[in-house]
This record gives sequence, C-alpha cells and structure tokens, in this order.
Amino acid sequence: MKIFHVEQIRAMDAYTIAHEPIASIDLMERASQAFVRWFCNQYVNTRPIAIFCGKGNNGGDGLAIARILSGCGYDVQVFIAEYTLNATDDFRQNYARLGNHLAPRRIHSENDLPTLGSKVVCIDALLGSGLSRPVEGLLSIVIQYLNGLPNRLVSVDIASGLYTDQSNGPEDVIIKPKYTVTFQLPKLAFLLPQNAEYVGEWHIVDIGLSTSYITDTATPNFFTDKFEAEKRIKPRQKFSHKGTFGHAVIIAGSYGKMGAAVLSGRACLRSGVGLLTMHVPTCGYEIMQVSVPEAMTTVDEAEKYVSKLPDLSSATAIGIGPGLGQNPATVKALEKVLEQSKVPVIIDADALNILSTNRHLLYKLPENTILTPHPKEFQRLVGESGDEYERLEKARAFAAKYKAIICLKGANTAVVLPNGEIHFNSTGNPGMATGGTGDVLTGIITSLLAQKYDPADAAILGVYQHGAAGDRAAEARGQTALIASDVIEHLGW
Repeated sequence: MKIFHVEQIRAMDAYTIAHEPIASIDLMERASQAFVRWFCNQYVNTRPIAIFCGKGNNGGDGLAIARILSGCGYDVQVFIAEYTLNATDDFRQNYARLGNHLAPRRIHSENDLPTLGSKVVCIDALLGSGLSRPVEGLLSIVIQYLNGLPNRLVSVDIASGLYTDQSNGPEDVIIKPKYTVTFQLPKLAFLLPQNAEYVGEWHIVDIGLSTSYITDTATPNFFTDKFEAEKRIKPRQKFSHKGTFGHAVIIAGSYGKMGAAVLSGRACLRSGVGLLTMHVPTCGYEIMQVSVPEAMTTVDEAEKYVSKLPDLSSATAIGIGPGLGQNPATVKALEKVLEQSKVPVIIDADALNILSTNRHLLYKLPENTILTPHPKEFQRLVGESGDEYERLEKARAFAAKYKAIICLKGANTAVVLPNGEIHFNSTGNPGMATGGTGDVLTGIITSLLAQKYDPADAAILGVYQHGAAGDRAAEARGQTALIASDVIEHLGW
C-alpha cells in the first residue's frame, strides 16, 4: 500500500474529481459516508456527538458527517470555529445542506466553548492534511480545550495541527485523539513514534479515489499490510525436498548468551529452511543439541566466544550476531564473513555493535546485506537524529551508501532499501518489547534468505511475519506475559 506526501494527496483528489468524473462536493459526501459507516460500528446512536469544524474542506467533512449522523438518529451538536472570514465552497455547500434542524453554534472566543457531558463523543474536523504552519489563535484555544476534556475524541482524516509528512515543532498545539479515521491511504505521520499521541488508533476508510492515479504515481514510502506481505510468499511444490529450501548457517552465541542463539535457530527452522547449521562456541554445544535438535551444530575452538568461521561452502544464507559478544577474535571472524561470503548475509545484535566500533567493515558489506538494528544500535551506526523524520532520512542515506537493507526495528518497523524505498510494517504490538524477539527476527529472515527469497522480499516479509506471530502470541497470552519463545510458537505460513 502506497503512502503519498501531501501534494500527492491533493493531486489524487483532483485527479479523481476530473477523471471519474465527480463533483468535489459529491466526493466529500462519499468520504463523509465512509467515516460515518466506521463511526456507527464504533459508537451506538445513544451516544451524543459534538463536532468541531474549521472552515476549510476538513470542516466541510465535519458538517456532512453531522448531517448524516443526525439522519441516523444521533443527537448531534455542531460547533464552528470562527478563526477566519473565509470558507471553502464545499464548506459553504455543506453548511447550506444542514437546514434549519441542525443549527451550528459559533465559537468566536474562549467564552463560547461549550460544557459537554462525559458521554459526548467529540469529532475533530478543524483542520486537514494541508496544514503547513503551526496552529495559533482561536484554533489553538479550541484544540487545547478539546485535549483537556475527558471525552473520547475522533479525528477526521488527520488530527488538527499535525503535519502530514514533516516534523512538528515541540511547542505546536495538536489534537490528541483516541482514533483517527483517515481517507484511502495511510499518512507518513501515523507511522512514527514521535506522533503516537497525535494519532491514537488509526483506521483507513475507502472513499473510492482513483485506482489508476494510485497505481501510476511513484512514491518512496509504502505500508506492508497482509495483502502486500502474502503476495511475496513462495508456494511450495509437491516434489520439493529439504535441499529445495536452502541451507542456513547462523553464527551466534557466547558464554551467558546462548539463549539468543537458541531463539534464532528455532525461529529459522519454524520459517521453513531445509537445513540449518548453528556455529557456536564450545560452551554452547550441549545447549544447542538439546534445545534445537533439528539443527546441525558446529563448534568453535574457543570455549566462550566465536573465533573462527565454520565451513560455509554449502550455505545459501548466513546470519550472524545474536548473543555473539565482541571479543577481538569475533571481530576478525565477522570480517572474514564479509570478505568471503558469496551468499546473502543478515547482521544483528553484537555484530552490529562490532560494525559501529570498526567502521572500516562497513565498506566490506556484501551488496544487499540486511542489518536489523533497534534504535540505539542504529544511533551507534549513524549518530544522533533530531527527530524520527531525520532518522528515516539518515537510514535512507546509509542504505544507499552501503547498498544495504536496514530493518529499523520498533512499532511499524521500517525496512529501508538501497533504492530509497521505505516499507513500514503493519503488524506487531508492545508485548514484543522483550528480550530475544530481535533474535527471532534474525532467524526468520535468515531462513527466507536461505530459501532464495530476494533480500528485499525476505526483509519485508520476515518483518511482517514476525509481527503477525507476535500478534497471535499476544492474543493467546496477553501482551504483558508475552516472551520471545511465544513468537516462535505462533509463527504460521
């Protein structure tokens, strides 16, 4: 699913109006009907509604929503913020359509703000996605008033005051909704941690915007939903055998960190690899044989850390890093992997930290190497970022410079490709913020690489399946009780 910037969103609306063709006011009606369908499934018509409208097209949406909800039996009040003398044509037409039975109240100053009961659901239709400067004046007063209420708050398309695809200032006044109901496609702002309180739980409603415009318009940003992920899955053929599905080698573990190796190995096997070899220090031999009996195990000559490489001649993919430690001999082993590998490589955990402190190794990364840093590991690689938008641009530049793929882990994990594309993930939950889930991701992606998935597809699909398994695990266990092993047990293909 594509993510468009604000100018493309405007162009998509205009293209639909011109080529469907449909009048702008009728497209607004269609959007408002879609919002109301979502809203009626969320709130019964015994809940009173207060809709706060600006005087632009987002306010026009709000007026149409008010009329439609009133027709559905809801008790609706409308409030119009009089922050300007100007109003859009669609706003004026929807105002005229309200008729006499739904007379809006005007807000000229703080004194006009209403007193609302606690059961009233407030709808924010003050400002839309075209905002280009911080909110001030009367609109700022109204937004702060709404944020101060205990009432449920739902934003139409985007929270008023939130920029669509650039960073807000720290002092900006922005609506803090429980829900955001957005039109047609997600917005970049929804996917970044810094905006969490200004988005809430977001939902997309289809308003019939031009599919040809969406198909033909290029964008570097994408959202991986179930459809986008599952179309990447390779079906298994009847006469396949274990050799068909590759031989993964995972180099992992050190004294006291063998659990990471176990988790990555088990996840690799659960993700469909034909053969798996785990290369571990001597202290991990019995642990691996007992914990991951389906894997072959090769043992390093060092007791407590990895110092040498195993035989890689039959490997179709290599994963390195979980629980690895940073012994000087391990640094040299990683360097040899980068120099000698003729198959795809994924680097995680301590192997990433080795890259951060031995930066000359970055220039030895094989093309399309996959790196899976969490935010702190990424910070060690590229330095501080002022905000999430800057961090994405640094990731994009890093991926292009080193021809690497970065899975920047977190809510909506961002898979950054060397061509500049960023694919945001739709699955996962806060219960996965627990030790070992990153090792599980490494195992999943290593398995897909070994099965000859294109590295970009392996990263995008692996991240999606990792989060989907975490969601199933959370449904079974609850987020608080979730541990990394639960994610492995809930992997499903």
